[in-house]
Amino acid sequence: MPTAVMLAAGRRSPFGDFGRSLRDVPLARLGAHATRAAIAAAGLDPARLDHLVFGNVTPVDHDGYFISRKVALEAGLPVESSALTVNRACGSGTEAIASAARLVMAGASRLGIAAGGENFSRVPYLVESARWGAKRGPVTMVDGLDYTYRCPIGRELMGDTAEALADLGDYRREDMDAWGLMSQTRARAAIDSGFLARQIASIEVPEGKGTRLFETDEYPRTVTAEKLASLRPAFREGGRVTAGNSSGVTDGAAALLIGAEDAMDEAGVAIEARWVDAVTVGVEPHVMGAGPAPAIAALLKRNGLGVGDIDYWEINEAFAVVNLHAERVHAIPRELTNLYGGGISIGHPPGATGIRMTITAMHHLADTGGRRAVIAMCLGGGQGMATLIERV
Repeated sequence: MPTAVMLAAGRRSPFGDFGRSLRDVPLARLGAHATRAAIAAAGLDPARLDHLVFGNVTPVDHDGYFISRKVALEAGLPVESSALTVNRACGSGTEAIASAARLVMAGASRLGIAAGGENFSRVPYLVESARWGAKRGPVTMVDGLDYTYRCPIGRELMGDTAEALADLGDYRREDMDAWGLMSQTRARAAIDSGFLARQIASIEVPEGKGTRLFETDEYPRTVTAEKLASLRPAFREGGRVTAGNSSGVTDGAAALLIGAEDAMDEAGVAIEARWVDAVTVGVEPHVMGAGPAPAIAALLKRNGLGVGDIDYWEINEAFAVVNLHAERVHAIPRELTNLYGGGISIGHPPGATGIRMTITAMHHLADTGGRRAVIAMCLGGGQGMATLIERV
């Protein structure tokens, strides 16, 4: 029989708003913080871990291109352990989980960590002509974030692809704003109830001449339908995509323990869920937000399941139109989707987002006694990814 892959002890940093609480915290420190928190939550000796997979889209800081190894060693993994960095655009967090799971299934790992994160606040400006072309005169600096937020195929902004999906499905601005309001309301309720606090490991951040404890996601807003309706389109004159129905630019990191069932048992780790499968499919890049719908279809078909067999859904709110599209295609119940907020309210650092969503799904299944959850997202460049987990 194939090796059963188990999940446990997910933890993350609070997600910081762009340019605010986490802007002076190196990404490696964020990643190591989340990883140490997951290890501590599992009550595990880090010397038992043999692999760390780190999801990251936008490298920052001097160690950005070696981030997985830096995080692993700073988090206390043994020097003999291995490290891997993966980038699958907005699905980089779930790809870190899938890659770590497949290493376990292949027998290349017994007990490891899937982690990931971004610190968009630390992305530098670039001078593309400086090395060879700047002979004399002024040069132009390019925002490094432009590399992240533009489609690599058509060079349009990701928000433009959301507008294209809204055109394709004739999705209404009012419905997109309603989703945005729902996300903010649900996130606030999840903060107030303490649900999100269960997955957050507070972190010391610089402030003035000292530090302070950063404990709660700082992107969620208190908004009204009237306020959302008043926002101007962000990407197209007369368009439907606004800051209120799009994901927030945030910084943060997350981590999750992944291992073979017997290895977790031997280490005394309390198993929370089983990783079953993950599927990635391609879609037209100019409507990349369509990606979750066919990915969900492929995942369910491969596992002999229907929409009614899924007890909970986490579908990334890159843009509200992404969720409206997946919901329409599959008749996914809104009352079983993103009940604790999402990318619009909590924010979307791609290396961490999929791990945050998985932790949320694990906690929801544990709280409600549900069996199965699907975690899905669209990916820049035109892909969709969907993951299936089960409570144990």
